[in-house]
Amino acid sequence: MLMNIDPQRQSALSSLEASIASARAGFACLFSTSDEYERALIDERRAQGRYGRHAPPPSRWPAVMFVGVALMVAGAALLMI
Repeated sequence: MLMNIDPQRQSALSSLEASIASARAGFACLFSTSDEYERALIDERRAQGRYGRHAPPPSRWPAVMFVGVALMVAGAALLMI
């Protein structure tokens, strides 16, 4: 049997039902597979500018180290002659 509920209690009940629905939605997973999650994560990071044009320039250290080692090998070869 339904009774008339005053507006204040009806408002509180509606608020409680909305909170319950919100809490249940928080437990739902938006992605059905890990591949979907990874794709969404990469898309979000691209939108933030973490990949692509805003990437830091490549380091020059490998080229500098190669030239240094090549000079040392050439110097060692000249000392052995």
